[in-house]
Amino acid sequence: MNMKQILSHLFEYKVLSKELSKDVLIGISTGKYSNSEIASFLTIYAMRSITVEELEGFRDAMLELCLAVDLSAYDPIDVCGTGGDGKDTFNISTLSCFVVAGAGQHVAKHGNHGVSSLCGSSTVLEYLGAKFTNDKDVLERKINEAGVCFLHAPLFHPSMKNVAPIRRELGVKTFFNMLGPMVNPVSPKKQLVGVFSLELARLFAYLYQQTDKQFLVLHALDGYDEVSLTGAFKMITAQTEQVLNPSHLGLQTLRAEDLSGGKTVEESAKIFMDVLNDTATFSQKQAVLANAALALHCANPALTLLDAVETARESLESKKALRSFKKLIED
Repeated sequence: MNMKQILSHLFEYKVLSKELSKDVLIGISTGKYSNSEIASFLTIYAMRSITVEELEGFRDAMLELCLAVDLSAYDPIDVCGTGGDGKDTFNISTLSCFVVAGAGQHVAKHGNHGVSSLCGSSTVLEYLGAKFTNDKDVLERKINEAGVCFLHAPLFHPSMKNVAPIRRELGVKTFFNMLGPMVNPVSPKKQLVGVFSLELARLFAYLYQQTDKQFLVLHALDGYDEVSLTGAFKMITAQTEQVLNPSHLGLQTLRAEDLSGGKTVEESAKIFMDVLNDTATFSQKQAVLANAALALHCANPALTLLDAVETARESLESKKALRSFKKLIED
C-alpha cells in the first residue's frame, strides 16, 4: 500500500494490522514517504487511540532497525516516562535513575530531547556535561563505574532521522512518545515505565505481559506519567494492578505547582543539581524519592514500598546518587 491508500484507510476509522504497521514505520525510516505524508500519518494517531497490534508493529520495526547493545551482564533497569503528559514537571524520572544507581541497582536509561516539553532527559544531561555515545565499550565502562549509562535515542535509532524534524515542528505528542520506553537498545529485563493515560497503561501492561520483562507501569490518576504524589496513582505489574496513595509510600501529598520544571534549561539544570546535592525543596525531593523507590521495588519486588523509599533516601542523602551522576559525566 502506498501512503495515500494507508491514509484513506485510516480516515475511514479502520486500523492497521501488526505487519502493515511495521512496514509503514520501516517505510518512514527509509525515506519512502514525504514529510507531509509522515506528518499526516502522525497526526491521525494524535487524534485517535492506537491499537495493541499497531503499537506492536511500530515497536517491532524500531527494534529491528535499532543499534542493539548487550548489557545483560549488568541486569539493568530502565526508568522512563512516555512524556507527553503536558505537565512540564522537572526531570523526575531522570533524577530517579541516579538515586537507583546510587542504591546499587544498575540503570540503562533511554532518553531524548523533549518534544512536547521544554527539557527532556537528553537536554538537561547534555547541558550538565554528559557526552552521548553509542560505543559499547564506553557504555559498559559507565554502567560499571557510575552504575548508570545513558542511551541518547537518536544515536541508536538512526532510522528516525527522517521523523525528528517533523516531530519538532509539530511539537505535540505522537506515538513515538509511547514507543520510547519500548525500544531501549539494551532491551533491559527490568523496566519501570510511566505513561500519560490509563488506556496506555493497560496497553503497555498487556504488551509487557507477553515478554519476560519484570515491569512496573505507572500512571498518576490526575494525568502525570510518573508518581507525582499529587494524588492517587495506578501501579500495574505482571502480578498485580492497584491504586495507591502517597501515604502507601509513607510520603505526603504534594501540590502540582511544587513540581514544575524550570522555564529555561538553566533553571531545569539548577533544580536537577539541587536534588542531587540534597538542597532541593521538600516537594522536589519527595517526588524523586517516590519514583526511585518504585523503580527499586520493580527491580526487587521483595523490597517493600516503605523500605524502598528509605533505600532511595539513603542513596540521595549519602550523596551516592550525586557520585553516580558525577561518574557518568566524567570523561
